[in-house]
Amino acid sequence: MNKPLPALAQTLINLDLADRSDIEEIVVEHNEPKEIVQQLNQRGVLSSYDLSKQFSDRFGSPLFDLGAFDLTQIPTDLVDMKLVERHTALPLFRRGKNLFVAVFDPTNKSAIDEIKFYTGLQVLPIQAELSALEGAIQKIQEEQSATLEDFLGDGDMELDLEDDTGSDDKPRDDLDFDPNEAPIVKYVNKILVDAINRGASDIHIEPFERELRIRFRIDGILHKITTQPISFAPRIVARVKILAKLDIAERRIPQDGRVKLKVARNKAYDFRVNTLPTVYGEKVVMRILDSSAANLDLTTLGFTKEQLGLYSAAVARPYGMVLITGPTGSGKTVTLYSALNMLNEPTKNISTVEDPVEIQLPGITQVNINEKANMGFADALRAFLRQDPDILMLGEIRDLETAEIAIKAAQTGHMVLSTLHTNDAPATLTRLLNMGVPAFNVASAVQLIVAQRLVRRLCQQCKIDAELPEKALLDAGYKPEEIGTFTPFTANPKGCASCTEGYKGRAGVFQVMPISEAIKTMIMEGCTERDIERQAEKEGTIDLRRSGLIKVKGGLTSLEEIERVTNV
Repeated sequence: MNKPLPALAQTLINLDLADRSDIEEIVVEHNEPKEIVQQLNQRGVLSSYDLSKQFSDRFGSPLFDLGAFDLTQIPTDLVDMKLVERHTALPLFRRGKNLFVAVFDPTNKSAIDEIKFYTGLQVLPIQAELSALEGAIQKIQEEQSATLEDFLGDGDMELDLEDDTGSDDKPRDDLDFDPNEAPIVKYVNKILVDAINRGASDIHIEPFERELRIRFRIDGILHKITTQPISFAPRIVARVKILAKLDIAERRIPQDGRVKLKVARNKAYDFRVNTLPTVYGEKVVMRILDSSAANLDLTTLGFTKEQLGLYSAAVARPYGMVLITGPTGSGKTVTLYSALNMLNEPTKNISTVEDPVEIQLPGITQVNINEKANMGFADALRAFLRQDPDILMLGEIRDLETAEIAIKAAQTGHMVLSTLHTNDAPATLTRLLNMGVPAFNVASAVQLIVAQRLVRRLCQQCKIDAELPEKALLDAGYKPEEIGTFTPFTANPKGCASCTEGYKGRAGVFQVMPISEAIKTMIMEGCTERDIERQAEKEGTIDLRRSGLIKVKGGLTSLEEIERVTNV
């Protein structure tokens, strides 16, 4: 034969595992490595097990028993299953920067190189028998295409579309596919359930030139879960749009909708859906709202003892304004609702207006804004003031009109709770003044401002010593006298059975700033944010960085997390 033999075929000959004549006869019609092994096995020349055993002995890689391996631990988020299937090479586990991959053909350098390129990790091949490897891959693929009932058992969870009036749930004439076809329905259901099972807060479905990427935000960090061929994107997006009661034919403008996932025993999840037209198709982001999962106990949010006392006392006052500030996803809503949960009693009339209501709390009046019906924050707030309220909660103060009505309510015998998007507590005062609220009204109404961030909690089962040099601790903000009085911990990158990459859950980092008489005077005099910050520090307020450093000292989180969410 003049044509070069495949690498596997040549290796078999070089190692005297098969005769050249047998190999040359096989490769005439079967040129792929997997086909060569199968033909050798079928012809009785060399069984796939004996081949794997020989390769294991010759290349010094132990023969891996896939039958004894827990396939649920396979890191399927690291490598596209299409790549796994194409090369019959299965990632087994990760150790730091090394990815151990089961292969039947150790000569397949292209598989190793492609997985290395795809993951950015060093790939270490482990010998496995072909049929066992194929069986493991098939089981994983079956798991990934399982129905909703397969995940939850006995139909314990179902998509509740009872209010699906007007939903476009029939195939459209302008579509060349049926978005209600069974595989697509099952796959979208699986995405929703997977996100819940993994504790995700958001689902990202993102089209690119050659692939559709699906990511989950878990504990504040986005993780790539899987990719699919880009040809699947229109079907998956259309199915989500049907569930969210959106116009599947409209792909030129953003759309907003909602999906409700109902679970037995009075448990339900809401998915807030937003679509966005992009160069390669519509991107979908789904925010998961689980009212039952919210921990509304103030003592577990992450406040220090002093901060908890200040916040609890401020919200319990009969009138005034308490503001929570921070970026989107920093936990402001839970902090507000924890206060409402504490204040919620039959003697109080509590009303909230949000966009949308994220946590349902029995015993209080909750309203969604509806801009199309001219029901914004300011409109709802005016209506609330005619409803004999004691406590009012606004999801966000977005404009001068809402700010003025809220401050007037706080000045006339009502407790008002709300949020703003600013970097820290002093900046919140500047934001209100820049909106056009008079300094006198700000000084007289605002009682307390809480700035916050969320950091990932270290897994207490597998956290490890950080071994940070003294200079790194000093640069982070620790005082010289603090060095040596505590052991800083960091996440174990390998993780363990109970965590994700060394982290599990989140906690708040807070700056709690009371508006003292001195600060009220400074507001009236037009002092700068920095001046107000210095005064607050004199009065005992700790900033976000110091609050985070305290949590590092307590072993709750890592210094990397604090540096990620705070400034020096």
